[in-house]
Order: sequence, then C-alpha cells, then structure tokens
Amino acid sequence: MKEILREIGMIARALDSISNIEFKEYDLTKGQYLYLVRICEHPGIIQEKLAEMIKVDRTTASRAIKKLEKNGFIERREDKYNKKIKKIFPTMKGENVYPKIRRENDHSNSVALAGFSEREVEIISHLLQRVRKNIEVDWEHVKKGNKRSY
Repeated sequence: MKEILREIGMIARALDSISNIEFKEYDLTKGQYLYLVRICEHPGIIQEKLAEMIKVDRTTASRAIKKLEKNGFIERREDKYNKKIKKIFPTMKGENVYPKIRRENDHSNSVALAGFSEREVEIISHLLQRVRKNIEVDWEHVKKGNKRSY
C-alpha cells in the first residue's frame, strides 16, 4: 500500500513551516494563522467549534486563542443572551492581516497544483475530502476517550 498519509503529512508540515516563517513578521507563530483565518471567516465563533474545525483539542485551541488575544488579533465577547458563552471576533489588527494570509494560501495552492488540469484538481479535492471524512470518524471516536482497534 502506498504511504499516502506520509505524503499528506510532509505536504502539511512543509506548508506549515513556510507559513510560520512568513507570518513571523506579523507576530503569528506556531499555526496561529490557522485560527485567525477561521475567526475572520466565522466572526463570533465559539472556542469549541473553532477547535473542531481545525481538528485540535480544546487545550491547544485555548493556548492559541489566548496568544492571539494577547497580541491583539482577536477579542472575546460575552454572548448577550448567555454570559457563559464567549464569542471570538477578529480585531482591526486581525482583519488587516487576514488578506495577507489569504494571499499566501492562494499562492501555496497555485504552487501545489501547478501542472494539474481543472479536472485533476476536482478529483484530488474530492478524494482528499473523502480521506478527511474517513479520518474524522476515528478523530471523533478517540477525542471522546476511546481507543481505535487496529
């Protein structure tokens, strides 16, 4: 069997490394740009949904959110109906950085898909979505404290 997940992992790590280096000038490190993008795309999102979207545990999400808040990229606001709920919004600083992150993402997509036909891009996108959905089943299972059977 081909080591597809190794290839996906290498691609993900290389792109993450590039982004961490390029976004260092904005004080965004260790994948914080991922959180900021999702917050800008979903203003008012709650931490739990954000963690689920990025596929990280709550503690990891909490750490990243605290750093983004400390560095002025986001702010948390109480829900007007339920004071226990804290919604996350980008600040002006976060909104100003967002287009730069999107440009980098668009560029990375162009580089990664150079030489692929439109049909091939559709196929790879569809196949990767299927892979993600398969993995999400195990991710949900393990996240709830269960073990996978090999």
